[in-house]
Amino acid sequence: MSTKWRVLRSIRKHEVILARVRLCDTFWTRFRGLQLVRHLPEDEGLLFVTNSESRSNTSIHMLFMFFSIGVIWLDARGKVVDTCLAKPWRPVYAPKAPAQFFVEANPIILNRVKIGDVLRFDEESA
Repeated sequence: MSTKWRVLRSIRKHEVILARVRLCDTFWTRFRGLQLVRHLPEDEGLLFVTNSESRSNTSIHMLFMFFSIGVIWLDARGKVVDTCLAKPWRPVYAPKAPAQFFVEANPIILNRVKIGDVLRFDEESA
């Protein structure tokens, strides 16, 4: 059984973007997300996984959120297709291009990645 935590890395730069990203690949983990969370460490985030590339299936809401987050959307190959600073209590944010994955993290992530970067999610070592 694989771990539910991943390490987010840049393929080109070979650097760690986030030390820990929690895999959200079930209905309940995706539904809960960061709702009602009061604080998110700078080196942690959530990795949301969908079945295929889409704009609608990777849109997010910020209802019941108490702080802004950085969001990065990636296509099936791990290429960053969009980013944004999502603010609390906004009804919807959607990527400009279809995505299969998205990461919600501390806004500092927006300084670490840009559109066009290719990222990978390595299983966290024990």
